[in-house]
Amino acid sequence: MGDPKFPRRSYDTPSHPWRGERIKAESETVKAYGLKNKTEVWKAQAVLRNLRNQSKLLQARVRLNDEQAKLEASLLLKKCARLGLLPMEGSTLDDVLGLTSEAILDRRLQTIVQRKGLAATYKQARQFIVHGHVAIDGRKVTIPGYMVKRTEEDKIAFNTQSPISNELHPLRAAPQNGQRAPEAPAERKEVPEKVEKVLKATAEDVVEDVAADLPVEDEPKEE
Repeated sequence: MGDPKFPRRSYDTPSHPWRGERIKAESETVKAYGLKNKTEVWKAQAVLRNLRNQSKLLQARVRLNDEQAKLEASLLLKKCARLGLLPMEGSTLDDVLGLTSEAILDRRLQTIVQRKGLAATYKQARQFIVHGHVAIDGRKVTIPGYMVKRTEEDKIAFNTQSPISNELHPLRAAPQNGQRAPEAPAERKEVPEKVEKVLKATAEDVVEDVAADLPVEDEPKEE
């Protein structure tokens, strides 16, 4: 079991740290899904690897007509369907082997929050979740990597205690493409009538003073 203060790591790091193709692919995935770092990619790969290993072992046992293996295979398929990784009906163990890490990342709370339109970008979705602005069925969830179940997807909304739950909040009014909304033109302030008269009289005095300083041209003489 181990010390609860020091839990075992739930993912495996790459066996070879310096492979250009793998590093490029992981960097693109981190950028595409707005992940914090590559650790979240490795965690998704670990979940996928566990599902695949279970499917391979169960396939070998099912071929031997193991009744317990058939029951475990049914439970595994129901679990994948409950998580939204496979359809509810008609799936097989071969479909589990066909899953990819992108299928796991698509079921993360951060991804679904952005795709539901609650956030403009993946990074903004992560910020909303970590700061406690997102809730599932009224329950606050602060883990961006939470695997959303199929039945919970329609229950994702802003936390009722969060200021962002107000429809008039500036972040709610921001466009979905992440661009900044154009600012409204400033309204012209009305000038009081007394001030307007003073300004008008001052302008007339200035015009008279300038006209007085101008040299007067002599009129042409008639021949």
